Amino acid sequence: MSGVRPGADWGSLTPVLLESIQETIYMVVVTLLIGGIAGLLIGAVLYATRPGNLFGNRAVFHTVNIVINLVRPIPFIIFLTAVGPLTKVIAGTTLGTEAAIVPMTIMAAVVIGRVVEQNLVAVDPGVVEAALAIGAKRVAVLFGVVIPEALAPLILGYTFMFIAVVDMSAMAGYIGGGGLGNFAIIYGYQQFDQQVTWVTVAIVIVIVQVGQLLGNWLAQRVLRR
Repeated sequence: MSGVRPGADWGSLTPVLLESIQETIYMVVVTLLIGGIAGLLIGAVLYATRPGNLFGNRAVFHTVNIVINLVRPIPFIIFLTAVGPLTKVIAGTTLGTEAAIVPMTIMAAVVIGRVVEQNLVAVDPGVVEAALAIGAKRVAVLFGVVIPEALAPLILGYTFMFIAVVDMSAMAGYIGGGGLGNFAIIYGYQQFDQQVTWVTVAIVIVIVQVGQLLGNWLAQRVLRR
């Protein structure tokens, strides 16, 4: 019958799907590694430079705070194109997996910075005061006391960001960024093949669930210590 579309040719699609999974995992891992470290530093700066805090500095705090407030609300699909010129300078192109990592890392660093700040602010000020009272240096207090005290909620915050970065990697498919998003668009959406789309959705769900379970497990391990 002419109205019936043939099913997906998984014999030829499976290698492409496997490569797409690898690309997604690569984008997510690199983004979380670089963006996670940068976000931790941004969050630490925001926490430490708050007026009256360890390194209270209104100018630095408000500058970083404004930058985050300007970048964070931008929908990622728009941010992808907005930073295209910077992406081309860094990656040499605006297409492909390497190019997608640039805006993903920038956005992840900004959002993680806010998440880190919020968790550090929640640390009991008495713990900080006690560390300072025994003569600990302020840098040592920040990285040796405050961050370890907030470790469990930080792990959960990074777990949340893992899910957000997976979502970013899917949206990167719209600019040919590779990964599962690109696979779903080319072989599912553009070919009107719902089977491909739902298989991709199922794989993304599995990746997210594994990351969530691992994050919850790590956070519980830290809390029990």
